[in-house]
Amino acid sequence: MSGDLRVVVEADGGSRGNPGPAGYGAVVLDTHGEVLLERYAALGTTTNNVAEYSGLIAGLRAAAELNATRVDVRMDSKLVIEQMSGRWQIKNPGLRPLAAEAAGLVAKFQAVTFDWIPRERNTAADALANRAMDEAAGKIPKDAPLPETSVPEASVPKPRSWAPPSLENATRLVLVRHGATAMTAQGRYSGRGDVPLTDEGEAQAMAAAGRVAGLSRDVGAVLASPLGRCVRTAELIAAEVGGVPVTIMDDLIECDFGLWEGKTFAEVQEGWPREMAAWLESTSVAPPQGESFQAVAKRVRGAMAKILSAYPGQVVVVVSHVSPIKLILRDALAAGDAFLHRLFLDAAGVSTMDIWPDGNIAVRSVNETAHLR
Repeated sequence: MSGDLRVVVEADGGSRGNPGPAGYGAVVLDTHGEVLLERYAALGTTTNNVAEYSGLIAGLRAAAELNATRVDVRMDSKLVIEQMSGRWQIKNPGLRPLAAEAAGLVAKFQAVTFDWIPRERNTAADALANRAMDEAAGKIPKDAPLPETSVPEASVPKPRSWAPPSLENATRLVLVRHGATAMTAQGRYSGRGDVPLTDEGEAQAMAAAGRVAGLSRDVGAVLASPLGRCVRTAELIAAEVGGVPVTIMDDLIECDFGLWEGKTFAEVQEGWPREMAAWLESTSVAPPQGESFQAVAKRVRGAMAKILSAYPGQVVVVVSHVSPIKLILRDALAAGDAFLHRLFLDAAGVSTMDIWPDGNIAVRSVNETAHLR
């Protein structure tokens, strides 16, 4: 992986009793304040400071998973921030191994900064730490959906300008939905089932390949969901733009629709009316035995961070499904969740967007279909 990926880690920990039942939480954010990864866990009986250091370590590990190169750590623990900055001595022998582990993780990045923030600006990590303690105490079930993470506006880094200086250093993403399958034609929920393209879907994918080549033959990467309908679409595109190898990214896979897989909207509405109403109302609700849009969004944001880190300034084709592409466009346009149910994406539709290193985004097109006519 190459490139320069900067993230923010907000971490916290707490103990109900000090020492007492403890837990930590950590949130990794991109430069827009979008949540890339979350981590939380109970720690048994320990102190506030141990829990705070544990949150820091979990946050740094999560940033390393994303191949981040620069990390801005923000915590409301004055002790951890000052000790990690080297301004305070670590007098408590119980904290020294944790500080050493954190320092070892810090050494893996190009640069790490440590900043103290007031507690009211660290609410997301604090909520996760309390969630861990509540789960351990049996106050809430471990499979209950996580609340939508809210990051205080003051904590979110702002882009320097809405007007990009030039196209030269932008990463262009060409988002392509796979061609049609038998499930597409029948209007059925098609999530993790590995259904192939139909003959029509093959023709659509070839048409999309021609459109992508018309946008740019200087493609740096073609990335695809692991499901066959996306892989085949990506192969046809890759061949058209000069034989770029197809790289599989597991996090680009479609939402898991659970018991609704293979059903039509009408069948789901008839069989699961209350569950359907709740699902349409909130992105935190998952279909029975399935995956929520909130969960899909978190893994897709992680995939986006990896893409921008690995292919800076290049043209990247991303072949995926309706849900991941909608979520990418929702975030790019700073739209609300209603956007997900109002946007229609055709099979083999093409959308394009440019992303600059300073966080600026320009969505160039959404669901182009002229190539399919």
